[in-house]
Amino acid sequence: MAPISKLVLLLMCAYHTLVAQAGDDDLRSSYMVLSAGSLKSATVNCTDPKVSAPSGGGVTVPLHHRHGPCSPVPSTKAPTLEEMLRRDQLRADHIRRRFSGVKQGGAGDVEESEVTVPTTLGLSLGTLQYVITVGIGSPAVNQTMFIDTGSDVSWVQCKPCSRCHPQADPLFDPSSSSTYSPFPCSSAACAQLRQDGQGNGCSGSLCQYIVNYGDGSSTTGTYSSDTLALGSSTVKNFQFGCSQSESGNLLQDQTAGLMGLGGGAESLATQTARTFSRAFSYCLPPTLGSSGFLTLGAATSGFVKTPLLRSAQVPAYYGVLLQAIRVGGRQLNIPASVFSAGSIMDSGTIITRLPRTAYSALSSAFKAGMKQYPPAQPMGILDTCFDFTGQSSIRIPTVALVFAGGAVVNLAADGIILGGCLAFAANSDDTSLGIIGNVQQRTFEVLYDVGGHAIGFKAGAC
Repeated sequence: MAPISKLVLLLMCAYHTLVAQAGDDDLRSSYMVLSAGSLKSATVNCTDPKVSAPSGGGVTVPLHHRHGPCSPVPSTKAPTLEEMLRRDQLRADHIRRRFSGVKQGGAGDVEESEVTVPTTLGLSLGTLQYVITVGIGSPAVNQTMFIDTGSDVSWVQCKPCSRCHPQADPLFDPSSSSTYSPFPCSSAACAQLRQDGQGNGCSGSLCQYIVNYGDGSSTTGTYSSDTLALGSSTVKNFQFGCSQSESGNLLQDQTAGLMGLGGGAESLATQTARTFSRAFSYCLPPTLGSSGFLTLGAATSGFVKTPLLRSAQVPAYYGVLLQAIRVGGRQLNIPASVFSAGSIMDSGTIITRLPRTAYSALSSAFKAGMKQYPPAQPMGILDTCFDFTGQSSIRIPTVALVFAGGAVVNLAADGIILGGCLAFAANSDDTSLGIIGNVQQRTFEVLYDVGGHAIGFKAGAC
């Protein structure tokens, strides 16, 4: 049965409601022009993020591209786009397996105040992701961590570590922090961890965690708490995994760990809900040299919104219902039932996955608007590609995603073309879960209003 059920059916019946626009204009031109050079990565200077102070008592931190000049950790050689797409498919397959046979119910229950932290795009668990820098412990030790809306348990490498990857920041030493506390096996936090399937027994009397990822890698160690510094704000008794052993190709790129932003009990977003409110947002930067941000306790006004769908069985993920696609200002003739499996928002998946019928219609319409450019060979999962040799500028059709509730999201050029190809991929059928990937989210402030049961979009935020 489709992973998003009862609420999906209600939303599909309620389609044709007030249409809200995610851009500045009610109508945008049917084409956009971009420089051919913008399709290639280039070494540029770092630019400061356009981050305004939170309005509701929250906090904001900067977010950067992992392999760009803004990255707080030394640059490593970036994987090729082909390799990233291969790993991206592993992640997408893993997500779909987790949802196999799961019914997704109504809007989730989740609390209220605000904090913003900068994020950086990087390579985490084999896919593009973004990183932030936080402080852990007393005194605080800076740790550069990937963010992931598909993960709940946060973790950093800790001393002593039997199997750890090299990292740029000092290895966190629990014995040097006056506020560090490991959870005993008898604690409520450890019981919750076991209930959520991420407990790993006990070491002596101390609670152990384990997180297994879609690429076969894993991290394990002592489940603990300590003070977390986010910009100028602090969170006491923040729960996280003190990683003492890992397997597979886990974060082999100088970062310290991962910050979970999922919807489960262990995530940063859930833990800080009472302090910063039940809403957070981020803006993923479009280029290596630009910066974005992560805000906890985000203001919820000024966004176009669509209902948030949740699954009790897989609480980490945030679901939405895509209902239509527009190309060049024209809505494609795709039956609404094609989108009935629903989609999730995922910061860790690169490319948006669409139902096969929807992707076929999008690809055909996009190619019809690109007849002036010769076709090029497919690139991994990207099969609608063009040869822009000799072009100084490129004219492409606009693409908009229309979500339940009438939220229209006009994608930036960065969310349409990647490496000379249409930046979307097809699922194997129309019944598999869709994924809204980070390429399509770039430059938007994406709001996760858990308390208000909504996902929001605000264009041009970074």
